[in-house]
Amino acid sequence: MTHTQSAAIVLRPAQVDGAFPLALPSLGNLDAYISAVNRLPMLSAEEEARLARTWREQGDKDAAGKLVLSHLRLVVSTARQYLGYGLPHADLIQEGNIGLMKAVKRFDPAHGVRLVSYALHWIKAEIHEYILRNWRLVKVATTKAQRKLFFNLRSMKTANAGMNEAQIDDMAQALNVKREDVIEMESRMGGADIALDPTVEDGEESYAPISYLADNTQEPMAVLEARSHDRLQVEGLENALELLDARSRAIVEQRWLQVNDDGSGGKTLHELAAEYGVSAERIRQIEVAAMKKMRKSLAEFA
Repeated sequence: MTHTQSAAIVLRPAQVDGAFPLALPSLGNLDAYISAVNRLPMLSAEEEARLARTWREQGDKDAAGKLVLSHLRLVVSTARQYLGYGLPHADLIQEGNIGLMKAVKRFDPAHGVRLVSYALHWIKAEIHEYILRNWRLVKVATTKAQRKLFFNLRSMKTANAGMNEAQIDDMAQALNVKREDVIEMESRMGGADIALDPTVEDGEESYAPISYLADNTQEPMAVLEARSHDRLQVEGLENALELLDARSRAIVEQRWLQVNDDGSGGKTLHELAAEYGVSAERIRQIEVAAMKKMRKSLAEFA
């Protein structure tokens, strides 16, 4: 179920990594589910160890199911700690139950640790992953330091207002992270979500992000036009130059296609006139005739 659904909970039969299917209580609403979970019997240390050995040695799915059912109340209480992130308690419980089943699959009573202590890590890990996937459309925590900050920043802040320099330093030291990470996470968590789609009212023009984040360069017609322009510049220009006689081509290239070392353009009419021993007017006439022939060629190529 997604975080947009109601608080009603229906825990479907689940399977973890091919381990065991488990039909969890299917009830009409969250309160009824929690009430039923709290009435489930708890296991003694001896019963827990016996069931865990039966599951590990014989693959008895009923034994594994009893271990899960007896710890569902742990998931409920753990999930309640994460209600401040605005996600439904039912969804948090659902994810925590998956973590519990993963814990049961890996639990070894020979280590001398009770399942409640071992499972807590797996329950929290699964809930953390769910919150990070659904709290914001844009991921707010990706690195280990950012995850640590995400789940501690809100509880460690003394107020909803921004933190001062001393508070930033204290938090960075307490969590053993860089102060830059604290500042970045504070900014991410404090920022408001913005709708990408425009909302137009009364004919007003919209300036929602979708209006200016679109990559127009990848629009099909723009791509085709860019390819045509590039082809015209390379192949078309080369074909047009090949139609000219040697002197006309040299004049065009020196006038319009040559770039000097200082970044300036090509030669002037007078410079070319001196080079070819003719008047500047004659150079201009040759250039005009060459350009006319090239334009015709480029038009046919396009």
